[in-house]
Amino acid sequence: QSQPVESGGGLAQPGGSLSLSCSTSGNNLRRYAVGWFRQAPGKKREGVSCISPGGITTTYGESVKGRFTVSRDNEKNTVYLQMDSLKPEDTAVYYCAIDRTPFSATCTLISDSGRYAFWGQGTQVTVSS
Repeated sequence: QSQPVESGGGLAQPGGSLSLSCSTSGNNLRRYAVGWFRQAPGKKREGVSCISPGGITTTYGESVKGRFTVSRDNEKNTVYLQMDSLKPEDTAVYYCAIDRTPFSATCTLISDSGRYAFWGQGTQVTVSS
């Protein structure tokens, strides 16, 4: 598996929306669970959401439940994070990460579990009026 690349970050107003994408150069992302994480200045990295290889299982952090939606298009080798009702506290660098083991039925929001082997460079999301 290759290093993923995030895109779609930027500036949004409170209450607005942004959509992030995570893709790789290979065509086997479909075999792996993918996690979304974020880190704000001076704060620990936080698990945002994750999705199983087939998209059957999704998990969300408490702070984003009901506002963010994770999905994937395995034909396009891409995982998405739709972020709605954005709040200033959502401001952070967002990273996607790929599971080291293919075909896992579940995923985790624990970033230092050793579960995720490939991390993207991150994309900045800023929520401000």
